[in-house]
Amino acid sequence: MEDGTTLTFRNGHQVTLVGTGADEQGPYLRLRHTLPRAERQAGPHWHPALTERWTIRQGRNRYRIDGVEHVANPGDTVTAPAGAVHEFWSETPDTVFDHEIRPPLRHWEMFRLWHNLDMAGKTTRGRVPRDPLALALLWDYQDGYLAGIPRWAQRVVLGGLARLAVRLNYPRRWLDARPGPC
Repeated sequence: MEDGTTLTFRNGHQVTLVGTGADEQGPYLRLRHTLPRAERQAGPHWHPALTERWTIRQGRNRYRIDGVEHVANPGDTVTAPAGAVHEFWSETPDTVFDHEIRPPLRHWEMFRLWHNLDMAGKTTRGRVPRDPLALALLWDYQDGYLAGIPRWAQRVVLGGLARLAVRLNYPRRWLDARPGPC
């Protein structure tokens, strides 16, 4: 992966790889997001092992972390520790924020997969994959769980579909894809 790589989704959302590495706190992935429209960005979910931190550079985001609302303006940082249910919305057009994931696990691969599916027209307007196998693989790469659905059920259903997607070579097909415009 190369620093400076930018993924641009059909709705204009850009995700730029700022850097990867490790420091005294451990391994990290740093991204920059540019959001052209005010809209929901992520529904309620949680990660057993990773912590996410967002620092607003321009615009405003609203986060709900374990039921507590946080409005973040330029210069503000919001953190969702491992195990915390979180979701967020951009509240102003042209919002820009830094996003740090510790440990990174497969988050960059998740964004690459999601981008390639989106650019191939394989996602809904809300950027949800239309194909259940692709959806399950995206779920697997996010290294977390959807809130409100039992963890065991997600592992059985989505985990089973993700394993099938791997057997059918979906990761290679979609991570190595270089889709053009739809």
